[in-house]
Amino acid sequence: MNNKIIPIFFACDNGFINYTSVSLKSLMMNADKTREYSIHILNTGIDEEKKKIVLDMADDTFHIFFDDVTDYLKRLESRLPLRDYYSSTTYYRLFLSEMFPEYEKAVYIDSDTVVLGNIAELYDYDIGDNYVGAVCDPVISQTEIFADYAEQVLDIDRNHYFNAGVLVLNISQFREQDILGQFIDLLHAYTFVVAQDQDYLNIICKNHVYWLDPKWNTETFGKPACEEEDICLIHYNLAEKPWHYENCRLANYFWRYAKETPFYSQIVDTLKNFTEEDEKQDKKYGENLYNLAYAEINNENNYKNMCRRNSAQSEQRRKIVEKIKKLEMEGRFDVDVEDDPPSRVLMPDEIDYTSNKLLKRFRTKYAFRFARWYLNAMIYEKKVIFKEFKGIENFNKLNSGAIITCNHFNPYDSFAMEIAYEKAVKGQRGTRKLYRIIKEGNYTSFPGFYGFLMRNCNTLPLSSNMNTMKKFVSAVDKLLSEGNFILIYPEQSMWWNYRKPKPLKKGAYKFAAKNKVPVLPCFITMEDSDIIDSDGFPVQEYTIHVAPPIYPDASKSERENVIAMMKQNYKVWKEIYENTYGVKLSYTCGRNYKDSELFEEIDNEHSDNEHSGEDEAARKVV
Repeated sequence: MNNKIIPIFFACDNGFINYTSVSLKSLMMNADKTREYSIHILNTGIDEEKKKIVLDMADDTFHIFFDDVTDYLKRLESRLPLRDYYSSTTYYRLFLSEMFPEYEKAVYIDSDTVVLGNIAELYDYDIGDNYVGAVCDPVISQTEIFADYAEQVLDIDRNHYFNAGVLVLNISQFREQDILGQFIDLLHAYTFVVAQDQDYLNIICKNHVYWLDPKWNTETFGKPACEEEDICLIHYNLAEKPWHYENCRLANYFWRYAKETPFYSQIVDTLKNFTEEDEKQDKKYGENLYNLAYAEINNENNYKNMCRRNSAQSEQRRKIVEKIKKLEMEGRFDVDVEDDPPSRVLMPDEIDYTSNKLLKRFRTKYAFRFARWYLNAMIYEKKVIFKEFKGIENFNKLNSGAIITCNHFNPYDSFAMEIAYEKAVKGQRGTRKLYRIIKEGNYTSFPGFYGFLMRNCNTLPLSSNMNTMKKFVSAVDKLLSEGNFILIYPEQSMWWNYRKPKPLKKGAYKFAAKNKVPVLPCFITMEDSDIIDSDGFPVQEYTIHVAPPIYPDASKSERENVIAMMKQNYKVWKEIYENTYGVKLSYTCGRNYKDSELFEEIDNEHSDNEHSGEDEAARKVV
């Protein structure tokens, strides 16, 4: 004889507890009395009087517990994207692995059921390492529109979509595979509107389902999967409830057990008071499900289509991550890992870097408006998350023009610096402007909306034409002398979500030393959020660190200041990195120099090329 306690879970609210009691009564009357059972009713608030009635049904064989999940949901809500979406009790089954660490396996039953068989037999199914034991859902398999929905939206075969109303749960696997975490990630990635939690479970458990005998979840919809005399559990799924419709299929079983509960008279009253208007609402509900399924099938951005696109994107992104690892091992830090847009030469007559003409001002004004609108939308959709800005006051310590340096790991890092700048100068009159140095191709060849921003948001494009570069260098000198800020990425390459500071190039510090202006070193750190982006990677939460300015030393030569400021910038970045992530900075290439040693070869190179042209130094800015 197996004396192991069998845990069984229901989930209901105050309005459904009457029907839970019917299912519970049927279960108790047909269960093996030589076994012992712990019945847990998950809820967020049920009347004490009703709870007492149900608790009085308990005996030495059946132990009944009401488990209020309110506090658990409050602890969990920071991880959930839509708070009101989880009021449905159907989601509670996903929380069992965390809420009940004492259980390795359990049975979950919807409350709109009656149990005709020995529930211990259901629990005793050996489902192996599968996540759930379940029965194929006839609503899906026998209805063309829903079958198409399963296959064309969820990417699940119509005959392999299970009904989640009756489950044997492998709770140990739920913990080991972090099913709750997968569920939350999927919630952030896509909102299913047809079967909601059941769709999520089917996707997460795909290929990890033990198929139970359909007698353990015989729905009143469609063609029965077994003979009536073989039924072990009846599921009054969808709108077909015996307490609403006298002609409900297999209703006689429900009423047999309802009569055995103290709620019988209340349930009879519910049937009597069910109106034609209520029936219309049920019909409308069914039509709405059809319409939702149809809309999702024809949605080009539905889940299956999104996964197909993301699969290709994620593969591309994974290749980029691998390329970054390879380049770090080779010590080639200044090589870009993503292809630049096709470029052409920017000629001198195509650009006036410091023009103040009316048309230029008009375009700049509206480019910044469009950029702000775009950024606000990205922030709202949590495609970019700015968690914290530290040291903004260091912007205000600048009383002259300045070179702003920042690590470069994402196109959005320039947005971060723009916000930091705006926070610093907010409310100040006669505000100095922030300019950005960008690549030639970003200016000449980016199409559409992004190209408009690249050409009109106070950008200073480099050029492969020497005469254009002379104009560029003169413009940088002029803008700095007027007290403006210029953002330069001194690492010279963008490595996607690369967290370490890379060795620096001297162009930014050449401009600072030559113009006798400070460098304001900024470094952005990041951490994974719970949100998964379109490439299948966590969206990063950014913290922007603005360090104190680094000033040139009037007693040093220009060459000495270039090296000194560059070394100090790297030291500051290194300290921020190590303090934030709690690890020592090191590179897989083995070039893990101390602060002074890192720049020894750069210093020597600078000495050899002390008289090289300004245009060549500027080329190496980014």
